[in-house]
Amino acid sequence: MKPTETGRLYDSIASWWNDQQCQSLAGIHFLDRAIRLCVNQRNALDAGCGSGGRMIAALEKAGFQVTGIDVSQAMIAYARTRHPDSHFMHVEVCAWQPQQQYDAIIAWDSLFHLPYAEQSHVIKKLCNALCGGGVILFTAGGIDGEITGQMCGKEFYYSSLAEEEYLKIMQENGCRCILMDRDQYPEEHVVFIGQKTNMRDTERG
Repeated sequence: MKPTETGRLYDSIASWWNDQQCQSLAGIHFLDRAIRLCVNQRNALDAGCGSGGRMIAALEKAGFQVTGIDVSQAMIAYARTRHPDSHFMHVEVCAWQPQQQYDAIIAWDSLFHLPYAEQSHVIKKLCNALCGGGVILFTAGGIDGEITGQMCGKEFYYSSLAEEEYLKIMQENGCRCILMDRDQYPEEHVVFIGQKTNMRDTERG
């Protein structure tokens, strides 16, 4: 499934999604740990930000200037309303090109919608968009391959690399794995936290 098709599917369920997720605390303790690891707390990216909510709120509270990107135009509209002090772009993460480096990059339950062939490219791009000492938090499916699944009566596409492949990509692109956690066992859901080991650009501003 192309990212644009995924975006249209999320457009069609945006109101439902926004209502379902507004009170969720899923992943917030992982984000708290990632924030504590950051050398600086200046700029953050939420890749696949959806309608916003807990992740962006926590980043804003920690003092980050947040940029959110998402493939769904309807989701971005909700996020802009919820977080008027953050910046949002309607763009596919596959096509997105970073205009700056970030102290934190979050991709919670978003990258598993990428086409399988784009997984390694996007993880590499996100790792390379980190400042020295910056931290990336992302989730993956835990099994190498592609599946489809139902959500709100719509059929969505999902893909994931094997855990060891994500670890390899992170290492090859200057990120040390701090945490890998199958947090929803026996569900195939894996959380990764990595930190950029090249400590350039760490001066506090």
